Amino acid sequence: MRDNRISAVLSPEDVEAILAALALIRGKLPFLLTLSPDERRAMPKMADKSIGFDEKCRTYMVTHPEFIPGFIDIAEVNKDRELRRQLQRFIPDLFTLADNVDDTLRVTCSENWQADLAYYNSVREASRRGRIGATPIYDDLQKRFPGAPTKQQREAKQAEALKALEAAEEGQTVH
Repeated sequence: MRDNRISAVLSPEDVEAILAALALIRGKLPFLLTLSPDERRAMPKMADKSIGFDEKCRTYMVTHPEFIPGFIDIAEVNKDRELRRQLQRFIPDLFTLADNVDDTLRVTCSENWQADLAYYNSVREASRRGRIGATPIYDDLQKRFPGAPTKQQREAKQAEALKALEAAEEGQTVH
């Protein structure tokens, strides 16, 4: 292929080391949550512009605690603020890494698919030309591309439908 954008292989040891590093990271974040799409939509969100508001509220909660509602556990609010600050230190790197891995995976899949299609077209042409051994391979691979029905298949389907309609008009069932 002329446009080979990636040419790399990970050793089995590297794959194991990456999986171990991911397990280590997950182990350091045992409190991570998984939200459903509905939970994500329903949840109030704090965007970048809201952080200033949160900082003001934090200051006022310290200087005027008499206005903190009784159902608010200020120690838990402060823990959440600290955890947010800590997560924000490395989440951009995680997003970048995930995006880079995803982009690389997309390129490898695309390059594989292009090679597969080129091979399929070569086998198809070899089968059309009667090359020995090509037809069984083509017959197997073409199952992935059923395409439009042939004229014979369309005519057979129409005849079957007509027969079923005639039988229904006569009150019979067709097997």
